[in-house]
Amino acid sequence: MTRLKVLSVVGARPQFIKAFPVSKALRREHDEVLVHTGQHYDESLSGVFFDELDIPKPDYNLGVGSGGHAAQTAEMMQRLDTVIADEAPDVVLVYGDTNSTLAAALVTSKREPRLAHVEAGLRSHNWEMPEEVNRVLTDHCSDLLFAPSESAASTLEAEGIHDGVYVTGDVQYDAILAVRGAARERSTVLEELGLRDGEYVLATVHRAGNTDDPARLEAIMTGLGDADRPVVFPVHPRTENALKAADLWTRVAEDENIVLVDPVGYLDFVRLLDGAERVATDSGGVQKEAFYLDKRCVTLRDETEWVETVDAGWNTLVGADTDAIRTALQSTDSLPDKPSLYGDGTAAQRIVEVLSADTEQHTSTRR
Repeated sequence: MTRLKVLSVVGARPQFIKAFPVSKALRREHDEVLVHTGQHYDESLSGVFFDELDIPKPDYNLGVGSGGHAAQTAEMMQRLDTVIADEAPDVVLVYGDTNSTLAAALVTSKREPRLAHVEAGLRSHNWEMPEEVNRVLTDHCSDLLFAPSESAASTLEAEGIHDGVYVTGDVQYDAILAVRGAARERSTVLEELGLRDGEYVLATVHRAGNTDDPARLEAIMTGLGDADRPVVFPVHPRTENALKAADLWTRVAEDENIVLVDPVGYLDFVRLLDGAERVATDSGGVQKEAFYLDKRCVTLRDETEWVETVDAGWNTLVGADTDAIRTALQSTDSLPDKPSLYGDGTAAQRIVEVLSADTEQHTSTRR
């Protein structure tokens, strides 16, 4: 078997979480160079974060930081181009839909390595989302496309992408299965907050489409405040700033039904999610994690990339409609049987097997 050199590119904490099961599977048989673009500075990306989850620390931190889409992507492309030239990997592996993903895809498409995209084929069909542009362009640059579901693979086929598509399941399922037990054993967040399993709602709000629109943000906060049980709300820094700018912070802080907490680490977050009665979120990843942990999800967006969860009856799109949020948070309708949509928790190993076979094939072809 040919030993691969894979350069993995990530830019934010959710991508490290998706990458860690793949890194673990890769490093059993191959060599990985892990690159953090520094797209999002996140205090939780500390040594404790990597040690708790057994995530390899990055070999490179490019320190790009925040900025406008064009400037940030261009800066990442320049720095990634140098790293890829110096490391000369067989494959560049990218995740999801951040500017880091697109920057690595564009650079790799003009160099020798194969480009592989994890979470290929996802679409919100909302071109106002920067993530939609990133994921579509990345898919059309990629040599290998790892789709988390049959629906995602069908989307790629409809766009004319037929070669190199593999339905592997979702690596985030691998990740949450790997940490759920540790979260239950080691996290004390429920005790610290005086919470009990099944007696609260977990909420997250961070997308610019919600935080940057004061009317949407107020409608969402009003809906959360009308829940029929306490709402635990880890506040993203962007959201805190937006609430203050919209003169909503004091009102939300004084709402006895909303429990504001500082951002939490991943193990604590998984424990909060695992213990929640249901989840309200505008995060794509949290929608999936709720599904994996058998939680009813209320999605504070007008669309989702994870349409299968909606079709299955486990996820309700409510946008920023206060009445719809209130109704969904208080609904007692029975949930349908939960289908298996995103594999069986072995996506990482399947991805490594495809990468190995693909490299063998292209090495023999070059010979």
